Amino acid sequence: MARRTMDVGMGLVTTILIVGAAIGGANGDAMVSGSVFCDQCKDGQVSLFMDYPLTGVKVAMACPGQGGQLKVISEETTNFLGSYVMRFDGAPDMSGCRAQVSGDGQGCRAVAGPAQSLNLVFQMFDTSIYTVGHLISQPAQPMPNCPRSSSPVPTPVTPTLPPPAKSPPVLQPPPLPRLPPMPPVPFLEASACPYRMWTMPEHECYWRVLAPDLKVSFVFGPLAARKYGNDITLRGSMTGRGDPYKTLLREATTALLNSYNSIEFPYHPLDVVQHLNMALIGGSTRQVLITALQFLRANSGRPGNVTCKFTTCK
Repeated sequence: MARRTMDVGMGLVTTILIVGAAIGGANGDAMVSGSVFCDQCKDGQVSLFMDYPLTGVKVAMACPGQGGQLKVISEETTNFLGSYVMRFDGAPDMSGCRAQVSGDGQGCRAVAGPAQSLNLVFQMFDTSIYTVGHLISQPAQPMPNCPRSSSPVPTPVTPTLPPPAKSPPVLQPPPLPRLPPMPPVPFLEASACPYRMWTMPEHECYWRVLAPDLKVSFVFGPLAARKYGNDITLRGSMTGRGDPYKTLLREATTALLNSYNSIEFPYHPLDVVQHLNMALIGGSTRQVLITALQFLRANSGRPGNVTCKFTTCK
């Protein structure tokens, strides 16, 4: 067990050093990422199957100016996965900033939901990375196929941020892979397990939702299939090392398993799929390494020093 713990620690240190080598020579900057969804049932939550990401939606970033008044400093449009990334030179302090939908997306006929604060998830080598909780837009009325148990929430009041010009028409985004639903009662206790724990035969029973022989292309979608091929399985993806893209897939698969295993895990299953696809779309080794490090931190129980709650399967 001591050797295994040391290996995990060395893996984390190695990844940090790789990221440092990749970004250490670059100018300091701050990066903010998030996603926007159409909340079809108006329940204020993002469902795996009822809600879908909005493409072509403008997201505004507002930060406190003189007198403490929020001022829009940047806008970005979501891609076909409903995700957006904003970059700011000079690594400014973004802790007081807020992000909000500032334009409607195609297909939702929605109004902007509430603004969200930024969460600092990584800071090193004059580079800061922030994430934003899911931004939502809602239609005037819940969709007819929504569960009757859904309790609609009132339409949000006038947005905090000033509305910009309307975005041009864009194509409807392709559907994301249909992930399995969350188990009825996932572990309520916080747990985060590194990939080595998931590959041990004595922990086979924890693969309750995702089978080890499921294909990566089926779980993560066509972009992953294009990069990793159609034959690699989830179990096979967890053996990759020595290459940034293999490390990304290994840690993404581990994060996906952890997200199904514990409701307290920082990532929702759909978040994991989106972040991996965003890294593949970005096309840069730097983005791949940063995303892999984010997953590795969560899988290692950071922040919060969460431990792995696995016991030997009977």
